Amino acid sequence: MTAPPDDCLARNEWICGAYLDTRRDILLDAVGQHLRLTVLSVLIGLAIALPLAVLARRWGWAAGPVLAVTTVLYTIPSLAMFSLLLPVYGLSAALVVAGLVLYSLTLLVRNILAGLRAVPEETRQAARGMGYGPVRLLLTVELPLALPAAMAGLRIATVSAVSLATVGAIVGFGGLGNLIYSGMNTYFKAQVLTASVLCVVIAVAADLLLLGLQWLITPWTRAKRG
Repeated sequence: MTAPPDDCLARNEWICGAYLDTRRDILLDAVGQHLRLTVLSVLIGLAIALPLAVLARRWGWAAGPVLAVTTVLYTIPSLAMFSLLLPVYGLSAALVVAGLVLYSLTLLVRNILAGLRAVPEETRQAARGMGYGPVRLLLTVELPLALPAAMAGLRIATVSAVSLATVGAIVGFGGLGNLIYSGMNTYFKAQVLTASVLCVVIAVAADLLLLGLQWLITPWTRAKRG
């Protein structure tokens, strides 16, 4: 009777240190791609969502259409979204980033707009009485007071992007999703588990990092709690 192999890779175990040792470069490349997809999509989404939310706040009639369009985008299944974007971007990382940007808009626009709407009107009136113009009012009063709600949306959008980036594996640009999908196809247990755990670690780390950033840039909220 043949004895079982000593190598956990040969035994195809879920937890295998040998996998980490022998595939370290592959894992680092996948993590790097996953982080690039996530960070780029969230930053572009934020750059689009901020002016949309400001316009929706300035012109009340625009809020309904903006929220409706971004909500509809979020309801489109990821496979369908990538298929719709395929004629424009082809099989590229830009395709995945574009899809993630569109998904992030719902969370970012809605939360930024909620933060802007929560700014007390008397605060705006006081700033205008002190000679603040529209731009200065927005940059020094409204946006700082909207930061807690905006950061909450940014945290959710970032964690969502970490998760949705794995779907990019269908076009070969899914970061850790590439390892998860190929591991599932070959039933490579250690690869599936390791890549999945790393996705969770990235999501938790990103959320904690943004939470710490929010704590640093909103000292008045700490004063209120104190």
